[in-house]
Amino acid sequence: MLTSTVCAAVSAAGLGIAALTAYRKRFLAATRIAAFALIPIGLVMTGVIDWVTSIVFKPTVWAGFGVLALSAGLFAISRLVERRRGIAGRKERRAAAGSGAPAVAPAASAPSLGPGRKAPKSTPTPSAGSAPKDDFSDIEAILKKHGI
Repeated sequence: MLTSTVCAAVSAAGLGIAALTAYRKRFLAATRIAAFALIPIGLVMTGVIDWVTSIVFKPTVWAGFGVLALSAGLFAISRLVERRRGIAGRKERRAAAGSGAPAVAPAASAPSLGPGRKAPKSTPTPSAGSAPKDDFSDIEAILKKHGI
C-alpha cells in the first residue's frame, strides 16, 4: 500500500515538472518527462511493484541470489585457473592420457626429414673474387645448420 502511494506521488511530481517544461515551450522535453513520470504508476497498476516488493523483503530470496552468485564466482574462478594452467578441454585431456606416445620425440632437436624428402644440397658458393661476403651469411649458416 505504501509503495503504491509513493509511486503515485512520484508520477504526479513528474507530470507537474512536465507541465512546467511544456509551459516553457519545450514540448519535446516535456513529452519525455511525462513518459518517464508515467512509468511508476503503470508498474503499480500492472502489479509489478507488489511482485518486486514480495521478492525484496524475503530472506530466502536473498539467500537464493547469494547461492547463485557463489556458483557464478566458483565457475569463473575455475575457468580462470584452467586458462592459466593451459589445461585443454576434456576431450584433449583424454586423448593425451590415452596415447602412450611421448609429447616430444627423443631426437626433437635434430632436424627430421620425412621419407619423401631429400637432404638439401649445399648451395653453390660464389667465387671469391666476384662479390664480397654479404650481410646474410650468418643467417644462411643458421638455416643450413637446421636443414632449411
